[in-house]
Amino acid sequence: MELLHSATFPSKQKLLIVVTISISLFTIIPLLYPFFEDPNFFLKQQPPNQTNTILKLQNGLVTTHESCDIFSGQWVPNPEAPYYTNTTCWAIHEHQNCMKFGRPDMDFMQWKWRPDGCEDAVPVFDPLRFLEMMRGKTMAFVGDSVSRNHMQSLICLLSQVEYPVDASVKADDYFKRWTYETYNFTIAPFWTPHLVKSTEPDPTQPRHTDLFNLYLDEADESWTAEIGVFDYVIISSGHWHFRPSVYYENRKITGCHYCQLPNITDLTMVYGYRKAFRTAFKAILDSDSFNGVMYLRTFAPSHFEGGLWNEGGDCLRKQPYQSNETQDEMTMKLHKIQLEEFWRAEEEAKKKGKRLRLLDTTQAMWLRPDGHPSRYGHPLEANVTLYNDCVHWCLPGPIDNLNDFLLAMLKREEDEGLLAQVRKMLS
Repeated sequence: MELLHSATFPSKQKLLIVVTISISLFTIIPLLYPFFEDPNFFLKQQPPNQTNTILKLQNGLVTTHESCDIFSGQWVPNPEAPYYTNTTCWAIHEHQNCMKFGRPDMDFMQWKWRPDGCEDAVPVFDPLRFLEMMRGKTMAFVGDSVSRNHMQSLICLLSQVEYPVDASVKADDYFKRWTYETYNFTIAPFWTPHLVKSTEPDPTQPRHTDLFNLYLDEADESWTAEIGVFDYVIISSGHWHFRPSVYYENRKITGCHYCQLPNITDLTMVYGYRKAFRTAFKAILDSDSFNGVMYLRTFAPSHFEGGLWNEGGDCLRKQPYQSNETQDEMTMKLHKIQLEEFWRAEEEAKKKGKRLRLLDTTQAMWLRPDGHPSRYGHPLEANVTLYNDCVHWCLPGPIDNLNDFLLAMLKREEDEGLLAQVRKMLS
């Protein structure tokens, strides 16, 4: 009996396998039938991609089509905002804490960006989705105090899910590190207001020596030596370049910006601005250690009206500009320089297999003259000389929307990775 059972068992097993395969085929074939008729059938069943990246099968190839520019659009009301307050987020610096210091209006916090032609391409920031995407990764914010302002906004938005812990390796506040332990995600600011090596004026010297020294062909090692361990690096720079400076190249003076020194040519700040970005991009392209994604976050303009920053200028508007409002001449110049240098570097990046991306947020931020602290970044009764702040941004406020753009771009990066995998599978 035992021999008979052993002899018949394989036959029963084969029969079971055949039956199982037959049932599976009868189930799957009807589901696949629409795909044979139209290779894009399943893609059509998916909801529209929020970054507006559409994957298609065309002649047996998987392709992508960007159907709109997410950075061209207008601000529309968002009554659900803000998503945190000055009492729920500890990362807000005093001079950006507009609510604490008595700003009377609230409307400036309740807007969101709507791109032209693709309204859902930049959804409101989803902190949980962001943290899941960043699990096990690192992100650096390289630049000046507006860059730090951007990072603090991100911390506040993520506070809806989790607060980070201080994981700093340096005591210097300009180079902190914050880790979200549940997600093993670390963010860090790198203070470098010019992106290139610079020295500040010596406060002990006479006033006429109140000049920065900028070494335009030497990237600032405080960030270039550290970025190798980061998956994402967001660089930006702007307002510090307006300060009087002496320019050095090959360690020799080549000119200056508003230095008023004899026998030194005033090359204007746009010369130094272009050179600084060219040098910064070159440092990234030449880096052997950095294999992540670099984002250029373009210039965030100031909005002084009625005078310069030190001549009583202020920013008291309570509504965004309309989308057809023309940028001021200097903002247009600096933005154009950034784009030209980025495109130049991007061509080289493609040859080297480096990934450079553009967060082209200048126009969106230009339309927000209502979002600065003005006089509400300090106690109104402060007995000191303070200027109205029309450079930085209130928290909560318009700068939070930079993270809407950032997440949309990160999703696009993720989609492109999936696209590459699909192409590989079909090749």
